[in-house]
Amino acid sequence: MKITNKFRLLLTLTGIFGIYPFDSTFAQDEGNEKLSEKPAFDEVYKKLDAQVRAALKDDQDKGIIELERVGRLLSKDYPKEFMPYAMLSAVAQMTPDSEKSLKILKELTALDNSDPKIAQIVEKAKGQLKKMEALGKPLDMKFTAFDGREVDLSQMKGKVVLIDFWATWCGPCVREIPSVKTTYDELHKQGFEIIGISMDSDKKKLESFLAKNEMPWPQFFDGKGWKTSLAQEHGISSIPAMWLVDKKGNLVDQNARSGLEEKVKKYLSL
Repeated sequence: MKITNKFRLLLTLTGIFGIYPFDSTFAQDEGNEKLSEKPAFDEVYKKLDAQVRAALKDDQDKGIIELERVGRLLSKDYPKEFMPYAMLSAVAQMTPDSEKSLKILKELTALDNSDPKIAQIVEKAKGQLKKMEALGKPLDMKFTAFDGREVDLSQMKGKVVLIDFWATWCGPCVREIPSVKTTYDELHKQGFEIIGISMDSDKKKLESFLAKNEMPWPQFFDGKGWKTSLAQEHGISSIPAMWLVDKKGNLVDQNARSGLEEKVKKYLSL
């Protein structure tokens, strides 16, 4: 049989991997056009996924580079599989390079979303993109709180405001409450406010939790859980998520959990 065409999947994994070539050949018989198939995706993915995980464990920065490399190569050769796009989505979340993250997210939002699994990745990317593009811009938020208070972020200029997307069933969220309360008690009189966005679905449970934990700030609640309208509107795909709005009403931080007290003092100019 004469080989007239050749498919080669060459995965060049640098860094701690060295070089791992993987070859597959499909052949055409001049008379019969007989093609051998590409290697099964699961077979290729299983091997490369293990290697990427090892890289991430050894050195996260290098691991992110390899994760993107493998995701792009697999998406090119297996465009109907959703896992390569999931890998790229992970890169967008993990990379410290905001320009790279934006580039990847824009690519993901342009995918054909006829496949339900790929459609989920597309929607998640759209949410992340919306969230990233909001940074540094005025944040609009207006609602009637759980206890009947009217909340309008545009009327809170001159204050530093924490927007806390959370839920009573979220362990990491609950563990953050004591430190958030401490910061609130210390800096509230100086102009620090909190708005809670509850992603709960059980109204009575939330009411009991708020009373027990003495959380005096207003809470948004619509009972929709992960589909909470304000969370959907602002591209929230994981919690806890804490955003910080400065005195001018601009969203200045989307990871306020880290060093919250210091950040609040900074924006209060204390």
